Amino acid sequence: MLPDVSTDFDKIGIRLQYCIHDGQLLRDEYATMVPATEGKRQKSLSQFLKQVPKLSRYFSVRYYALSIEGSEIKETEIESKEGKRTLNSLIRVDFIDAQRGIHDQDSGRVNRLSAAFSAYYSSNLEKPAENEAANRVIDENNSRLTAHYDTHFKPLLAVISGLGVPSAHDRVLRLVSSMSAQDALQGSTELFYVDEVLKHELPEAYNGLGFKNLIYIAIQLNHYHAQWLSTESGRELCQLIFIEEPEVHLHAQVQQVFIANISRILRETAKALGMGGVTPQLAISTHSSHIVDAVEFDKIRYFCRVPMKSHIGNVSATPSATKILNLHDFRPSPEPLRALTAAEEKLVKEAKEVLLAELRKQQQQATIDFLKKYLKLTHCDLFFADATILVEGTVEKLLLPQMIEKNATLLSNRYVTILEVGGAYAHKLASLLSFIGTPFLVITDIDTVDAADARRACRADKAGARTSNAALKSLLAKSTRDELVALKSEEQLVQSGQCFVTFQKPVKVGVDEMHGRTLEETFIYENLAIFKGDEQISIGLGLTATMTRDEIIEKVYGEVRDQSFKKTEFALAIASSQVVWTTPIYIVEGLKWLENRLSPIANTEVL
Repeated sequence: MLPDVSTDFDKIGIRLQYCIHDGQLLRDEYATMVPATEGKRQKSLSQFLKQVPKLSRYFSVRYYALSIEGSEIKETEIESKEGKRTLNSLIRVDFIDAQRGIHDQDSGRVNRLSAAFSAYYSSNLEKPAENEAANRVIDENNSRLTAHYDTHFKPLLAVISGLGVPSAHDRVLRLVSSMSAQDALQGSTELFYVDEVLKHELPEAYNGLGFKNLIYIAIQLNHYHAQWLSTESGRELCQLIFIEEPEVHLHAQVQQVFIANISRILRETAKALGMGGVTPQLAISTHSSHIVDAVEFDKIRYFCRVPMKSHIGNVSATPSATKILNLHDFRPSPEPLRALTAAEEKLVKEAKEVLLAELRKQQQQATIDFLKKYLKLTHCDLFFADATILVEGTVEKLLLPQMIEKNATLLSNRYVTILEVGGAYAHKLASLLSFIGTPFLVITDIDTVDAADARRACRADKAGARTSNAALKSLLAKSTRDELVALKSEEQLVQSGQCFVTFQKPVKVGVDEMHGRTLEETFIYENLAIFKGDEQISIGLGLTATMTRDEIIEKVYGEVRDQSFKKTEFALAIASSQVVWTTPIYIVEGLKWLENRLSPIANTEVL
């Protein structure tokens, strides 16, 4: 793998490419076997390749040694057999497939757990000295083998226990020898679930698929690990174990216990065998947000679907290639720096660039720390969504599904996740969403405050008011009410067109113009008829038909800001009402943008 021996390398790599090794042969045989008729062939190249018994006739894996020269990666091709031999000496790869077929009967691709235990025993554990005694004293040997299993399977069962199986209310596992005179020498083992108090045993078939799935994964992991550790000569430097979709049949809590403990258990297994630190790397593919929540942030690899280069310019092209994003490389976009202290001002004069770089570094780390904590707290599924909507609070999150149904029905057929982040944190998530490449909508409040005192809220129609909303200031780079209101829709499109930011603007209510500071105010203004008089939606506002514009605004503004105003009850009253209501215009505008963005003809990044 070293391109030359005269240079000191501190980092090298290997690249594998699955590619055509004889393009001319493929071209000639395709032309011969699928002749053109009137300039058209009856079968496409991909259809032709499906008929060819082996793709290896035209395709093969090429190996390249990689080295870094300056800022560029240089590749040097390695002869195929030598490349394969070198790679196999470095890395051992094992797979635990998703189609594990766990069942209590042996048939075809179906596996019994007891058979998996038996296979593990045959490959990895010490055998009893007198197997021949089974032919003479079957019952005695059954008891002795059961005790033997109790001893030797104890570490493996401890591993399974460490993954949360059995739980506090489950029966414990026990391997029981069940030999007959006919098959004693071949070995016979069944798995039982034992109630330790009642000493009552239930057979293998009496438990769920998730329980069996988890046990099977644990057995296979330990088997592959033990096989690698027991390799006496020529052991590969690294073992990589792929686990495909471990969440199958597992409820959320077990998924998280599994992923949180599996690496620790493998380390403990290696340590118990006197080989501490010799542990495999795990590559786990999953569609489970619960598993992603339990994994360290920088260990996530995000697979993003994008169109191929050959489809550039074709706006109707569907994503058919994959781009892999490493969250270890994620760096939040810089935010406006806070005001400097007097001491910091002095330092700026002495070392401005150094200080600014350090402040931004601290700021980036603070954002990453926030995102790690937020993802764990919310169990969000943004990594599996077509798009994300960031909302201000509980009211928006409760009402948004109905608003989508009313105004953007296409979104009901898309995988859209709604995250409640508030105006203070939406811009922090914006950096992550931009990195992974999914479109997102920010629905937030204008949050006007007095220009002379940023701690004092004021009505949204007050001249000269400013905004206290960090998301608006960061994403739109505007801080005053007048600047924000003056923005056109296209100016609210940010992050290279990936994000649309929407907030309250003045709206016409009859002949009057009203401007809400929050969703609650704006919703009332744009649905004023159902809150007046007897109140078709009763939330105790006390509005009357005789009130003037200013009286209504002052009343609504005061009631919504009052500590006794219960926002959740407000949202539930609206959601459960049979009254026809209107979605605020600023939210409709945002939902329409997202609906268009997710339409089949929307442009996306090209790989």
